[in-house]
Amino acid sequence: MAFIVLVAALLALFVHLITKKHRFYSIYNLPPGDLGIPVIGQTFSLLHSLRRNTDDQWFRTRIKKYGLVSKMSVLGSPTVLLAGPAANHFIFTNDSLALTQTRALRSLLGRSILTMNGDDLKQMRSALQGYLRPEMVRRYVGKMDEEVRRQIKLNWVVCETVSVLPMARRLTLAVICSVVFGQEAGTIIEALAADFQLLGDAILSFPVNIPFTRFGRGMRSSAKIRKAIKRIAQEKDELVLQERHDVASFPDFITYMLILRSQGAHSLTLEDIVDNVMGIIIGAHGTTSTLITFMIRHLTNEPDVLAKITEEQDEIADNKGTGDVLTLEDVSRMKYTWKAAMETLRIVPPVFGSFRTAAKDIKYQGYDIPKGWKVFAAQSITHLDSRFFNDPTKFDPTRFDNRSSIPPYSFLPFGGGPRMCPGTEFARVETMVAMHYLVTQFRWKLCFKEETYKKDPKLTPVFGLPVELEWRRPPSAADAWNALYIHSG
Repeated sequence: MAFIVLVAALLALFVHLITKKHRFYSIYNLPPGDLGIPVIGQTFSLLHSLRRNTDDQWFRTRIKKYGLVSKMSVLGSPTVLLAGPAANHFIFTNDSLALTQTRALRSLLGRSILTMNGDDLKQMRSALQGYLRPEMVRRYVGKMDEEVRRQIKLNWVVCETVSVLPMARRLTLAVICSVVFGQEAGTIIEALAADFQLLGDAILSFPVNIPFTRFGRGMRSSAKIRKAIKRIAQEKDELVLQERHDVASFPDFITYMLILRSQGAHSLTLEDIVDNVMGIIIGAHGTTSTLITFMIRHLTNEPDVLAKITEEQDEIADNKGTGDVLTLEDVSRMKYTWKAAMETLRIVPPVFGSFRTAAKDIKYQGYDIPKGWKVFAAQSITHLDSRFFNDPTKFDPTRFDNRSSIPPYSFLPFGGGPRMCPGTEFARVETMVAMHYLVTQFRWKLCFKEETYKKDPKLTPVFGLPVELEWRRPPSAADAWNALYIHSG
């Protein structure tokens, strides 16, 4: 009897809370749509479409039913789905919309650039933009070149078959770590490569800290990574306190942030810097490795595009001496290759969409978006719209010959407006350096021609994109033996 009374009381409380919530929302002119089952909403339906790679159809079905503005519930939060260039402009230029800070993200990455807001976010973005400005990128093109060559010798040269995605992840992780950590990069990569992958996989997981869950594995990896980075940061902080450093001397990113702090340029703590290093690495290597992977996938099926890229890259290679590193001027000549990269980003954007949170009650096209509600936009909605891109499913790099013909806020691989990703130039240079050596040295053939891909939540080929490699320009005997020696341990 007592149990029945308890269940009845809990049910009554649940109904009261739901009714109270609906009465509260009745004061707003909410968009059409429905919030679905409380807490669950459309979460599982959306996740299912992502894993089956049918998310674009999922979004378009909602748009057809409810229009360009509709409400739903995702990951336990009432959410407004916005679609179209005007909506993208509204999202990326509205100061009242802050990047969503999910519980999983805050738990895994602490106070990083992915979770900060207010003055702390402004300080971090300013510091990061300073470090990634074009003249700084020019300085570490050589470092990128050196690391890309090393990774190719270590993981590609000695293999007849490679899985592209894990190799691309390893390569881009090595590049960003070489810039962030400096001399300690090798140690970090060897010790924590698997942990960075587990951490990245947990970003959009349900925050249930149980050992066998994706989030639980991510939390263990997060703690391990944070401990290792904090030790390095403390050692570098001691050196900064003991010596006079010049920011212009091009230190690694951690030292750069510590120098700025010692000069009073920001007030972020050592722990904040550690958290931001984690966020930058997760944000940088995941998306770029996906771009490289899907460029290789598309070029396999586009021989004419590959031939033009090869001609462009061979011309650059033929004008370099043996052992000469690529320069920013070389990268600037890779115009057609970058158009192919942008076309890859258009068709298969590494990030399926972006969530933001309303910091106050706001309006859009006559509808109310209450404070605390999420706002979501999916890149594919405009990227694959025939009104903005003719024959949108066709892979055609020449559509970027005239960028002014593409409507503003319809192509957003790196965000837009004041919310543009500060690492855009870094990602461009890194991708071009990697593709230069892959295209000039190899040809590849897909092991599974019909291999599909999913978004779980990141864009992932089901089998990791295994390919058979053939040499175009065999390495020197010394390079080949050196690679074999390193690979064999």
